[in-house]
Amino acid sequence: MKKPAIPPNLAELLQELEASDRTSAVLATIGGEDRRTKYLHWDKLRYLQPPDNLSHQEWWCRIKLHRLIQQKQMPLKDTEGRNFAYVLTDPIPQRLHFIDQHAAGRIQMPEPITNPETKDQYLVGSLIEEAITSSQLEGAATTRPVAKEMIRVGRPPRDRSEQMILNNFRTMQRIGELKGERLSEELVFNIHRLVTQEALDNPSAAGRFRRVDERIDVGDHLGNVFHLPPPADQLAKRISAMCDFANGKIPREFVHPVIRAIVLHFWLAYDHPFVDGNGRTARALFYWSMLHHGYWLCEFISISEIILRAPVKYGRAFLYTETDGNDLTYFLLYHLDVIHRAIEQLHEYLKRKTDQYLDIERQLRGIAAFNHRQRALLSHALRHPYHHYSIASHQRSHNVVYETARIDLRILVERGLLDVKKIGREYCYTPARDLQDKLRRLS
Repeated sequence: MKKPAIPPNLAELLQELEASDRTSAVLATIGGEDRRTKYLHWDKLRYLQPPDNLSHQEWWCRIKLHRLIQQKQMPLKDTEGRNFAYVLTDPIPQRLHFIDQHAAGRIQMPEPITNPETKDQYLVGSLIEEAITSSQLEGAATTRPVAKEMIRVGRPPRDRSEQMILNNFRTMQRIGELKGERLSEELVFNIHRLVTQEALDNPSAAGRFRRVDERIDVGDHLGNVFHLPPPADQLAKRISAMCDFANGKIPREFVHPVIRAIVLHFWLAYDHPFVDGNGRTARALFYWSMLHHGYWLCEFISISEIILRAPVKYGRAFLYTETDGNDLTYFLLYHLDVIHRAIEQLHEYLKRKTDQYLDIERQLRGIAAFNHRQRALLSHALRHPYHHYSIASHQRSHNVVYETARIDLRILVERGLLDVKKIGREYCYTPARDLQDKLRRLS
């Protein structure tokens, strides 16, 4: 990834304007271009045609002055003590409104999410996806099928990549349990321990700040350095301030909870307080913050899956912010787009799965090999994958004799659609794990 061009110094641009008597021409229509163009970084803007007969430097000066007027400061400071800030430019308000409507409160969702017996299937699937893609962003090389198989069957990891993925999965599960707690240094350490368990060259580095002698920088495999984190001796104070921010103690004015969660993600990544696992911990803290503030649907989405499709954009969002006077707007715009796409992707996935259920149920009615009682049971089993059936319950449900109920269930077992085991003196029947796929092939 190429480091973006550093924007011209605003103070120097203003001096040049004053010296050339161009101030009035530049400031005449201040703010107009921000309503017509995207929130561009100098790295992009320098290649576009400036409006109003301005030079690129004059155009940039006008844009920056307009942005500075609107900026809201954050308590996060850079290594020189300068605050980060952001602008509530379009489409940030629209994105926040969308997330409020579609990720929190009493929102309408398809039955698979609201049904307690199928909800866990979708939750586990999303946790696995986030665990895999978050690890792949940090270099894990295991394929999705292998990683999913490891988690679902519970086998031990075979290498560090698999260990990273298993750690992420357990972390995401634990965050769901920790969402009611306030953020503290110890909670941050606990999350880091979960993320890095048995996946560090130095196991003692888990759950503690990097030391003064542990130099860390953020760069690429070619030796290019993109970010130098704050010194190790500042970390305790900085993370304490981060926790105060996460818990709403600072700043005093209102900060939208989603913006707070995104800034928390950026904050930990900027500070890079650990020897390794900073990116995974930062994304985990984003999830904690969203769930902490009631955005419950975020348990079912994977932001890392979206990020992994274009990881350069993720890195560039950090670099744009840091190279343009600590302007967090770039990172907010990027992250809000990721959340928006992840929510839309979840809804599309749920619609496909719901349509599949309905299609299979329609096809069930036409399978002559099953009678109406068996079709009713299979339809119920599709929506209740952990339900237990017995001969007696099937007999009562359809008002048939014991032998008829027994034969109904025996045939479904023989076709591989139900599993059976004896508990005490009775037989217990449960839906086959891959019932949906078997019915699809059968139909």
